[in-house]
Amino acid sequence: MNTSVSILTEIPETLHESLQGYLDTHPDWDHDRVFSAALSLFLLQNGNNTPEALDSCRVAARVYLETLFQSNT
Repeated sequence: MNTSVSILTEIPETLHESLQGYLDTHPDWDHDRVFSAALSLFLLQNGNNTPEALDSCRVAARVYLETLFQSNT
């Protein structure tokens, strides 16, 4: 992932509490990493699968895998 864009969004409080609980027990993860993984997986599962959109799908897949397997050590 070469460049980043900051996104400000509101989420339900219960979802935030669940996210915070996850982050409290998984110190290798942070909010940015969780949102990047979740958004790229959503796009992979729900994106446009036409031949014209193949490059976007590849990028989403790359971001998803890089996010899952990044090492914070």
